[in-house]
Amino acid sequence: MTDTTQTTVLVTGGAGFIGSNFVRYALQTHADWRVTTLDKLTYAGRRENLHDVMDHPRHHFVHGDICDAATASPLVESADIVVHFAAETHVDRSILAAGDFIRTDVEGTFVLLEAARRSPRLRRFVQISTDEVYGSVAEGSSAETDELRPRNPYSASKAGADRLAYSYWATYDVPVIITRASNNFGPYQFPEKVIPLFVTNLIDDIPVPLYGDGGNVRDWLHVLDHCRALDLLIRQGQSGEVYNIGGGNEVRNADLTHSLLRLVGKDETLIRPVEDRKGHDRRYSVSTNKLRGMGWKPLVAFEQGLQETVEWYARNEWWWRPVKERDPQYKAYMEQQYGSRPSR
Repeated sequence: MTDTTQTTVLVTGGAGFIGSNFVRYALQTHADWRVTTLDKLTYAGRRENLHDVMDHPRHHFVHGDICDAATASPLVESADIVVHFAAETHVDRSILAAGDFIRTDVEGTFVLLEAARRSPRLRRFVQISTDEVYGSVAEGSSAETDELRPRNPYSASKAGADRLAYSYWATYDVPVIITRASNNFGPYQFPEKVIPLFVTNLIDDIPVPLYGDGGNVRDWLHVLDHCRALDLLIRQGQSGEVYNIGGGNEVRNADLTHSLLRLVGKDETLIRPVEDRKGHDRRYSVSTNKLRGMGWKPLVAFEQGLQETVEWYARNEWWWRPVKERDPQYKAYMEQQYGSRPSR
């Protein structure tokens, strides 16, 4: 018999960076939530990300692929809330292997949405999109109604999933909301992304690869502020609506690099300028007026959050050293991505 006092929450991609932080946040914040994590455990989805909640009495882990309807559909159909993080996420990897992104990000989302439209109990389906669907923003900030102009296979795959989810609300009345967040940072982020890559390199006196002139701008959002926004939107968001989530911390990559050098206690000799990547968007910026009008605002100041993030990686070498030192796939990717890139 179903316990009607409990809310069943399915988190796809819950062993990834943002997903694992959300699972942990949900269990800590909502005593009436039972959380199921569905994750394929590819390179960035790791059991280690959930090490402290794997045995939690209100958490259940399922090793599976969102593209596999036999596994994913029953989990969706038995959930009250679906928070869909599962995706291939790294722009650099999408440039090397775009097909993987189309399969997971678009086809996988289709599998989940098909199950969602059959569900008799689903109250909310949160499609986690990205600010990168807007493309490069020369001036001002992107509003939720702005044109989508993705410029790389990753952002194009996320835009496709974003609009597919919207269509299931418009056509089938699936209770979809779509969120587009800016760059997240915090603990448990796979060390291919700029902050954990640079921090862990600097700890070991390994040069950090800075793309181009370092002038590309990103808006940084602490992962816990992202989780708080999602919590609010699950409870108060309107189906069929899109919500931007941004930290309001626009920082040039070069300035971010110098902040990390200062926090780790290293000097500029460890900066290795490399050839810019293909189609590198110059700037992302989102307007968060809609979400702030609902009472949300980021609580983690950027400098505070960055310092705490650096300290987390310094304290948790057990988490990242096995990846960087013993994972042959990681080493092969890093060599392919940076080893042959000429310096400027």
